[in-house]
Amino acid sequence: MTASLRDVKVYTTYPHKCSYLEDREAITLFVDPKHTVDKTLYSSLSGIGFRRSGSHIYRPHCGSCTACIPARVPVESFAPSRAQRRVKKRNQDIIVEESLDISDEAAYELYASYITLRHADGDMYPPSREQYESFLNNPWDCTRYYRFYAPTHSGEKQLVAIVVADFLEDGQSAIYTFFDPHQAKRSLGTYTLLWQVENARNLELDYLYLGYWIRDCQKMAYKADYRPLEIRVNNRWTAI
Repeated sequence: MTASLRDVKVYTTYPHKCSYLEDREAITLFVDPKHTVDKTLYSSLSGIGFRRSGSHIYRPHCGSCTACIPARVPVESFAPSRAQRRVKKRNQDIIVEESLDISDEAAYELYASYITLRHADGDMYPPSREQYESFLNNPWDCTRYYRFYAPTHSGEKQLVAIVVADFLEDGQSAIYTFFDPHQAKRSLGTYTLLWQVENARNLELDYLYLGYWIRDCQKMAYKADYRPLEIRVNNRWTAI
């Protein structure tokens, strides 16, 4: 472990209700909010399984429960499945544009619709502008925003998804994606993740960091569909 990591102070929360598995309590380990963070330190922390929410860097620290497992895709060796190739073909009409921020009303309305219709049982419901901006901010100037547009029958373009991604020294970190819940046939969740794998490869990065894979949580188990997948167990990244 590098000296910079050894210098980082971390704290734990009190036990609280787990957001992913019913009838379980969670404890979160988080980096001292006063600690100065730059891209190098953030990359090192991501490499040992930390994630960020807004400007807070954390990872689960739940004692006997080890269900939350850090996961990443080695993008050079990633091979899409037949179903994933069909999703990619289905969305070949989509145009992707990079954006400096997502503070406009169209982006927020897409987020609010997504949370309300897809995650009304989660911690982010009900959505609010304050929560949105603090959660998806750009604290260390390494965040990029990508807008996905689909053509309409009138020839205009419709915003259907937004990807928020951080760029680390060795990879791209998929921070959050939200999309039009009425566009179910497009499988936008799958398509935007496939796009991120390809984007990381085009930028000559090694990995796409996916956050935590949780086998027994339907909302988090999908990450095992992206192979090969590496998971961090016993302080080592291992391919599955």
